[in-house]
Amino acid sequence: MRIGIVCYPTFGGSGVLATELGKALADKGHSVHFITYQQPVRLNIFSANIYYHEVRVPTYPLFDYPPYEVALASTMVDVILNHDLDLLHVHYAIPHASAAYMAQQIVKQKSGRNIPFITTLHGTDITLVGKSKMYEPVVTFSINESNAITAVSNNLRDETYKSFAITKEIEVIYNFVDLKRFDKKPIDAFRKVIAPNEEKIVVHASNFRKVKRVNDVIQVFAGLRQHVPSKLLLVGDGPERPVMETLVKTLDLQDDVRFLGKQEQIEEIYVISDLFLLPSEYESFGLAALEAMAAKVPVISTNAGGLPEINIHGKTGFMANVGDTKTMTEQAIALLSDTELHAQFKTAAFEQAQQYDIQNIIPVYEKLYGRFCRMECYA
Repeated sequence: MRIGIVCYPTFGGSGVLATELGKALADKGHSVHFITYQQPVRLNIFSANIYYHEVRVPTYPLFDYPPYEVALASTMVDVILNHDLDLLHVHYAIPHASAAYMAQQIVKQKSGRNIPFITTLHGTDITLVGKSKMYEPVVTFSINESNAITAVSNNLRDETYKSFAITKEIEVIYNFVDLKRFDKKPIDAFRKVIAPNEEKIVVHASNFRKVKRVNDVIQVFAGLRQHVPSKLLLVGDGPERPVMETLVKTLDLQDDVRFLGKQEQIEEIYVISDLFLLPSEYESFGLAALEAMAAKVPVISTNAGGLPEINIHGKTGFMANVGDTKTMTEQAIALLSDTELHAQFKTAAFEQAQQYDIQNIIPVYEKLYGRFCRMECYA
């Protein structure tokens, strides 16, 4: 198959999943064409089956805001016609689904072909941005015009039906993780640099937006280190980082907290970690938590959104209500103070992650594509 993948090229969950999906499809012999405004951060390999098409947005004095959606749709049309794509798979509803619909109509007019497009919903495109009165009519229309709609969790599917007048079936295809990528031996020298006195290593990874509640991570860690010698690694970057740096100084945690910024090789960090914290206000799925579990790291998270679908309370980790840092602190102390319990949770976390291995999920996407693919796809 010749597949066009449209995504944001950033470290966010939707971009990571889209890129890893494309790489896996290319490994299976499909031609994959990424269409976005810069090369995706996880697109760090060479493959004869992977193509990257940059969306260039001209700037004119007339435009205060360059019309990215128009440039994206035009690029889609160009790639579809010049590379004879079989279908488009767009990730994140805004603005990719509406741009795909526009491209579909233009291609139909130009060539007579009705190029199908599949929309995958990831989270804030539905639960936050999409609910805006400014965007809701377009989001609803473009989702309903999609040839197929998927969501990364049951919770997100239900939220979409609740928030939008969707008239089509939304199929749940879970996020996935490449277990081989996280099958690494911890680098002892790296761990000793971070925790020279054999302290426990706690990690959090996100885009540092308010919804991630990174302040709760720091508060939980502050309580934990009073009972268990520990170090905290904060991976990622975003608007809340300056505020979090100030909080770390206010709590006098500078010696025990490291801001690592964005990391492409996050598996190297997870494999030396003892606990992953994700106290988000909402997660449609929680891909960062799943990746930690793939590295045999137990998770303490909130019970918000789709997190209960992957983090099994009392087995792979613990959960608490949003903002309940007291309970999360107690859970962290209990888990990191009990060697046997921690070992049990590590094993259970990995076993849970195995269900979401990329090798189990890719065939589901291939079957979905096959429903809309022309007969010559299989020639």
